[in-house]
Amino acid sequence: MPGTGTESHIAAITHAIQLAIAPVFMLTAIGTIINALTGRLARAVDRRRQIEEILGNYEGDRRAALAGELALLARRIVIVMRAIVLAVISAIFVCLLIGTAFAAAFTELDLSRSVALLFVASVAALTGALGFFMHEVVLAAQSVTPRMWPHPLREERSTPTAEAK
Repeated sequence: MPGTGTESHIAAITHAIQLAIAPVFMLTAIGTIINALTGRLARAVDRRRQIEEILGNYEGDRRAALAGELALLARRIVIVMRAIVLAVISAIFVCLLIGTAFAAAFTELDLSRSVALLFVASVAALTGALGFFMHEVVLAAQSVTPRMWPHPLREERSTPTAEAK
């Protein structure tokens, strides 16, 4: 049968693509998580810059409250950075997994353990990233709950009043 060799190569390529599709969906999810994390990071950094600009305008309790908020924002920034690092590591593992799966499809090597290890490593890194993400969300929620962390109204945040100076 003259077309059998070509058909087997096409079947192998089709099978390799099918194996790579699931990790690609995971890669898409990781990208979405990284996007959300960078948005949270940007907001925390922007708020930190705002506070640093106005900190010199205040004294006493208000200054101490702003310094406390700066410390909390610094913690949140570190936590988000850790989550981003783990999410990127997870994405790298998924990319390596996809490459390994393709290599396994076109060689005689048994790379199933490597694929499994890369998948487990990716999921572990993603789990860590999500754990840090949840920790940061909890800190952010606590910081805006008036009982736990009093904050001025938005108008007061942008411009210090004459009485506060």
